[in-house]
Amino acid sequence: MRFYLTISKDSSKGLRLLQKKTLVFMMENILGSENIMVDEPMKNHCSFKVGGNADFLVTPVSVYQLSEIIKLCKKENIPIFIMGNGTNLIVSDKGIRGVVVKIYDNMSSYNIKDDILTVEAGMLLSKVSNIALENELTGLEFASGIPGTLGGAVAMNAGAYDGEMKNVVIKTEYIDNDGNIKTITGDEHQFGYRTSCILKNSGIVLKSSLKLEKGERREIEALMNDLKNRRNDKQPLDMPSAGSVFKRPEGYFAGKLIQDCNLKGYKIGGAQVSDKHCGFIVNTGEATASDIKQLIKHIQHTIKSSYGVELQTEVRIVGEE
Repeated sequence: MRFYLTISKDSSKGLRLLQKKTLVFMMENILGSENIMVDEPMKNHCSFKVGGNADFLVTPVSVYQLSEIIKLCKKENIPIFIMGNGTNLIVSDKGIRGVVVKIYDNMSSYNIKDDILTVEAGMLLSKVSNIALENELTGLEFASGIPGTLGGAVAMNAGAYDGEMKNVVIKTEYIDNDGNIKTITGDEHQFGYRTSCILKNSGIVLKSSLKLEKGERREIEALMNDLKNRRNDKQPLDMPSAGSVFKRPEGYFAGKLIQDCNLKGYKIGGAQVSDKHCGFIVNTGEATASDIKQLIKHIQHTIKSSYGVELQTEVRIVGEE
């Protein structure tokens, strides 16, 4: 997944005023040099395999480090962008100015107490599902094939095969815009279709507790394998993409609308509407972010003209234009 932290409209000026060397020194005092990358190609951190360089990409290993980096960037008026493992991002060809904070393997611990699984935001959702399986806990099978991290999945209420994160999440600890740690429970998450109060308020998930149920390992594994086979049959998992590009419009299915408009296989540059699932756009090998964004706009225009339906993107488009 994926989150924004808004600093100000003029935040891009901050990096020009503060020398990179000085900023690196300040961040090293928080993170150590091993967790800071300069002019880092974002295509190496996103499943679409496109995108220019980020001025800085950092990988905090603790809540303290994450909070301190947020406070530093806010104080120095540096734009900051928080990401998971980049499975839902289209990064512009010009890259991202300021600091990209990647919450992934360095923040992925967990614990289990009875039927409650508490997980840090950086763990892949597929791994969380496997931990549930190993402990004979049911309720998370639907998420076993969803790409991305637990944090992103909670923030956007990720779902598949009639399951959603709102069905299992009971408590979440997150950081707000000012770097303060807050905790919400139950309905306070305000879960909706691919959204939550955390996403709406630009919060950053730190960890969540999932309420599952005791089950039979054999049955849990059988369902996970069934869903895996269904995904392999229907989705272009062998090509770079960011999963489903569009949200499901009320009363319709985005992929069906796109197919009915004869856009299956339609290409702009190296970006193509998947032959396997029209709800996916794939990188055929040489796509740019510009190719993908142009194809998205073409699809939206075509569907709007043909059906009067406005397709909204589920992927996040970020970076300098």
